[in-house]
Amino acid sequence: MITICLLRHGETAYNADGNKYCGRTDIELTEKGLQQANRMNELLKDFSFDHIFSSPLKRAKHTAAIASGEEARVVTDERLIEVDFGNWEGKRSDEFIAEDPESWDNWLSNPEEHAAGRTGETAKQVIERLNSFYNELMDKYDGKTILVVGHNGVNRLFMSSQLGMPLKNYRKIVQENSALTLITLDKHKGFNLLKLNA
Repeated sequence: MITICLLRHGETAYNADGNKYCGRTDIELTEKGLQQANRMNELLKDFSFDHIFSSPLKRAKHTAAIASGEEARVVTDERLIEVDFGNWEGKRSDEFIAEDPESWDNWLSNPEEHAAGRTGETAKQVIERLNSFYNELMDKYDGKTILVVGHNGVNRLFMSSQLGMPLKNYRKIVQENSALTLITLDKHKGFNLLKLNA
């Protein structure tokens, strides 16, 4: 079994500006985002992490470095990068829904088969890369405690998949900026959600 502290990065300017879809756009944390990461550092002081992994995007790497207090130990992994939201990136949902309502309806009803923003990823592709990452953790780090810093889309899709939810319902899980989600993964007992948004 492995214990995972799963974080979403701190606030970015896109989060603050009507929750624009950021996706692969590589932007930094806001001042509030830095404060959130520092607050998480206080909350995580009782944890001793054997390994620290992050998405390669700056907002996640910076959150991981501050929250863990161990920037030199942060290892980035491309499989943790945010969903590629295609044509939706840099826009608020009301903007891109008005431009292309069919694309949004397709994503809401069947994200496994329809690419986000027409040119991005399908939820099936996202789950495949995340399963590759988390299965590797279980193979290599049994008994360890691990910090993983990712993004709203990938984290919620992963949890939905592990909980047996239809992936179209992933948006029903809320993961706040730089809030702690605590899970365990076990090859035999599967996934357990211990805390959400602590």
